Amino acid sequence: MSQDKEILKTLIIGSGPAGYTAAIYAARANMDPVLYTGLEPGGQLMITTDVENYPGYPDGVKGPEMMEDFRKQAERFGTQVHYDTVVKVDFTGPVHKAWTEGGVEIHAHSVIISTGASAKWLGIESEKKFMNKGVSACAVCDGFFFKGTKVAVVGGGDTAAEEAQYLAKLCPEVHLLVRRDEMRASKIMQERVFKTPNIKMHWHTEAEEILGEEEVTGVRVVNNQTGEKNVIDIRGFFVAIGHKPNTDIFKDWLEMDETNYLITKGKSTKTNVDGVFVSGDAADKIYRQAVTAAGTGCMAALDAERYLTDIGII
Repeated sequence: MSQDKEILKTLIIGSGPAGYTAAIYAARANMDPVLYTGLEPGGQLMITTDVENYPGYPDGVKGPEMMEDFRKQAERFGTQVHYDTVVKVDFTGPVHKAWTEGGVEIHAHSVIISTGASAKWLGIESEKKFMNKGVSACAVCDGFFFKGTKVAVVGGGDTAAEEAQYLAKLCPEVHLLVRRDEMRASKIMQERVFKTPNIKMHWHTEAEEILGEEEVTGVRVVNNQTGEKNVIDIRGFFVAIGHKPNTDIFKDWLEMDETNYLITKGKSTKTNVDGVFVSGDAADKIYRQAVTAAGTGCMAALDAERYLTDIGII
């Protein structure tokens, strides 16, 4: 199936808060957006139970429910939502091309990338078992639920240091599990961690199994030098070993940093290719929040609207 004869005004690759917000703004601006959801329609929020920090939901909301609201709002204004994944792009000419896993060829004057990023996980079975039942990859998102309890953070970089410090303000004890004998975090971040009395350091330590019945009650750790095993009583287990932006298909076309996050021009959402814009966690490795992703989705739609106006499409 081909769309050779039709050139879309706006193609949105990826859903989640960024993609759906871009779609809402684009649809209201007569840009006739067509959105392809990707592998996880709704993005990371689809594996998030309670969202309590997004404005407009005073009683909190389930992640999937919130994404359903976003989708309905985008469709209300005329966005076409397709449950398929874009697997290849060609940004050679003024008309951008993309192909989906389902075999659809798409031509578009403007493209908004909202493919997000995925948290890196340890890969142990119990991690999946307790997802949203004590296991998290975002302290800012979920730390509040563990206020007053003991928690563990896995990682040795800046992300782990930040997560541990954030949690230390809420929790009486934060156990930081580092697999080496030193942290990779910047000197200043390490100093802050070491100066925080309720952060307990565990060197040469790896999580072997997360323990509990319905919810997390502890973690069994092993010293990778001595083989000694211990159980630490915790209620929250935070994995902070980084995120991977979902940007592989753009490697031959768009500028990226050393960790494959897409680079934008100045404070805009513009990439190095005219007519291609990026929003959300595919470009944001600092904030990574639903509300900031939605904000950049709005920005990307506005940038795309100006572009389409400048080239005489709308």
